[in-house]
Amino acid sequence: MEKVVQVSGLTHFYGENRAINDLNFEVNRGEVFGLLGPNGAGKTTTVRLLNGMFEPNQGEIRVLGLDPATQGAVIREKAGVLTETPALYERLTARQNLRFFGVLAGLSDAEVQQRTEELLGLFGLAKRADDRTGAYSKGMKQRLALARAWLTNPKILFLDEPTSGLDPEAAVQVRELISDVRQKEGTTVLICTHNLDEAQRLCDRLLVMRQGTSVAQGSLQDLRRLVSAGLWVDFSFLEPVDFALFNGAAVPGLIETKINSDTEFSAAVRDEKDIPEVIETFVKLGARIIRVQPREISLENIYLQLQNGGGLS
Repeated sequence: MEKVVQVSGLTHFYGENRAINDLNFEVNRGEVFGLLGPNGAGKTTTVRLLNGMFEPNQGEIRVLGLDPATQGAVIREKAGVLTETPALYERLTARQNLRFFGVLAGLSDAEVQQRTEELLGLFGLAKRADDRTGAYSKGMKQRLALARAWLTNPKILFLDEPTSGLDPEAAVQVRELISDVRQKEGTTVLICTHNLDEAQRLCDRLLVMRQGTSVAQGSLQDLRRLVSAGLWVDFSFLEPVDFALFNGAAVPGLIETKINSDTEFSAAVRDEKDIPEVIETFVKLGARIIRVQPREISLENIYLQLQNGGGLS
């Protein structure tokens, strides 16, 4: 799998303050990768280092095969960036904004016109394209800023709190647009966010940061394994069950069991693939199952446990 971002041993100081400490991660082409952490964790500093805005004190960075310390301008030409504030010219219309930034990016007149109209349609702004941006709602401004970031067909897109301050409907629209455009254009997306629900919905893999270091990284399933020995599944039965018979059976993948009542039972298994084995064992014992409910550990719970250095039971 092609690596679009490679970070190894990254360390950066602000004066005496160590903002990033021995950070290591990779981002694959075409994936959405999330940076999570509280204020001061080093997320924004990491993005600035990736874009060549700062030079690291130690470590190596490669973005699109380039070194940001010496080739930052080239990387910024190939990347799109959306900051927490839209940074648009509010006296210009949406169409004028996109054309202006297209010219600055070096697109030809034909490319500017074609790309502007494509993005106005894709981001649902065509009907208001000739209205001044200052009259837009915050959600519309954010969509326009996202369109501007995608204007040059970037190889990689950096998004800093893309739905911050938006109402729920606008936030859903922006998340759908990120997912839709990623799928249509194959752009690699790196998101800095405090919104854990958003990260859970959008990101293929995540890096959880604290005080400039990596606490954990991987897919949501990988992070779940870090904080819980297995996947807990709750079972309900139509009639009382002699669970002593079940505990005497050899069930592949079974880690732990808990009897809640004579008709309620919980089991921890290594993976969801082991759930059918548990069900089959109960059926063989004559138990009549009426409910099987895996407990999905949310990213919020995982994040809090990782930040606090604990685990889930």
